[in-house]
Amino acid sequence: MVPVLKLMQENAVLALFACLALGYLVGKLRVGPITLGGICGVLIVSMLLGAQTVNGKHIAVNSDVKNIMFALFIFSLGYIAGPGFVANLNPKGLRFGVLSLMEMVLVLVIAVGITKVANLDTGTGAGILAGSATESAVVGTAQDAITKLPGITPSQVTTLSAHVATAYSVCYLFGLISIVLLTSQIFPRLMGINLARASRELWEKMRGGNAALDSDEEASMPKLVGRTYQITKGDGLTVQGLEDSVGEHASIEGVKRGRKVLTVDPTLRLLLGDRVLVVGQREAVMSAGHELGPETNAVPGLDSPMQARELVVTDKKINGKTVDTINSEYPVPTEGVYLTGVNRLGNDLPASGTTEIHVGDTLNVVGMKSKVDRFQKAFGAKVRTESADWIYIGLGICLGVLLGEVVIHLGSANLTLGTGGGCLISGLIFGWFRSTKPTFGAYPPVAAATMKDLGLAVFIAVTGLSAGPDAGPLLKKYPLLLPLSGIAMVLIPAFLGLWIGRRFLKIEKPILIGAIAGQQCSTPAITAITNTAQSSVPMIGYTITYTLSNFLLPLTGPIFVGVIGLHT
Repeated sequence: MVPVLKLMQENAVLALFACLALGYLVGKLRVGPITLGGICGVLIVSMLLGAQTVNGKHIAVNSDVKNIMFALFIFSLGYIAGPGFVANLNPKGLRFGVLSLMEMVLVLVIAVGITKVANLDTGTGAGILAGSATESAVVGTAQDAITKLPGITPSQVTTLSAHVATAYSVCYLFGLISIVLLTSQIFPRLMGINLARASRELWEKMRGGNAALDSDEEASMPKLVGRTYQITKGDGLTVQGLEDSVGEHASIEGVKRGRKVLTVDPTLRLLLGDRVLVVGQREAVMSAGHELGPETNAVPGLDSPMQARELVVTDKKINGKTVDTINSEYPVPTEGVYLTGVNRLGNDLPASGTTEIHVGDTLNVVGMKSKVDRFQKAFGAKVRTESADWIYIGLGICLGVLLGEVVIHLGSANLTLGTGGGCLISGLIFGWFRSTKPTFGAYPPVAAATMKDLGLAVFIAVTGLSAGPDAGPLLKKYPLLLPLSGIAMVLIPAFLGLWIGRRFLKIEKPILIGAIAGQQCSTPAITAITNTAQSSVPMIGYTITYTLSNFLLPLTGPIFVGVIGLHT
């Protein structure tokens, strides 16, 4: 073991990636509905390695690596959340935003109270705040704010930063267990529901009564189909008349009369003997067949291929509107285009008529190429896979760092956003602006998500290595305070969110449970919830509060440090 530790001590690259590999392996361990997750695993492994000594020296990685990767992480986080954050500045989004704002204020007040009553140092208090809120970004924003405290020495920075990481690791672990059990197991029982059944019933209501499938089921017949019918009745019926009779869920994509393929036009009258290609949702297509006549084999000339495409929504006029509303208000661009999936912030939402569409959402649409092109031109842009525009990204990070240098004096408190807060805000603005002008500033979603995850993982690994030597004494000093703080600071906001959500906001129960996981920014919690629910319905609430809390909670780090000041 010693030769391996010595090799890590001499080679920072080996130490860093060993922390990532072993940490993510530990993070995969599951106990019931709970998995630690990769970031928590990286922190545990890095702190254990950092506590080891070889010839009186500890394993360490240059702190500049931590600062660079944190800036990249927090900018990417803001960039991804930007379109959704702005899109949620509407009545419904602000209604859910009450939960995120409550979470921010409450955890900040409780953390300040615990710090002052227990006479904790600034680093330990900030770590309790970050871990109990299960928001890793607070570690970085708080540590960055600590370095800017007036009169602080380098040794105090090292000690307080280490205390942030140690307190965070303990509180995060107990906070994580608490929020997962509360949302996936306890809250459904308190509200008297079976989460899977309630989610299924709400899904059926959203779908207009159509049964939903469990997570391990697939439809025995495809949802979108094309059928060819020969007209034996409905002589003289126009294309428009037929489409009106079956609603927006089916469309006429081809008509063949004898050997001639006709141009489909709303005013075209169908005659006996015509063969008609009808495309759309299976129920609507079958209904159209009742109006026309018997189904026939595929007809040469009418076998037009369908095209599937991913589009990002950029048009503000449909922001916040449901799919059904968009179909009714904009019949021409939506005719013949079928929505098969909605993705927001990397989370899949139900593609139902009552699902709201926001700017920045990725839509999976299917239809004839000309109609998909028309839909794209009206509402969005094609998701592109081109390389990232590092001019745009680099400029955004530079502006964020400069914004973080601004100091605001409020009485005895000196408030500064720091690199973390500044890059978060610049990322949010740059991400939102890119969603409105998708022709430049490319940062593909996969690339942004990868940089976010990598940046956070490296930041946590370096932080854990530096905190390892001081972890033991702090844990011995506060063996009960840290875990109890982690549990209490999850229980209080979660129960208050449950009460507010049901009593005042009237949020549907499965969606409220997802929203409470989102106000806590807990990805493990929403994973456990959707597994229990066997449905993506709770994601509807989660994506809104998660987006808002992802912006609000990191700001608590510098606010907390500014209020407490230098206390060692």
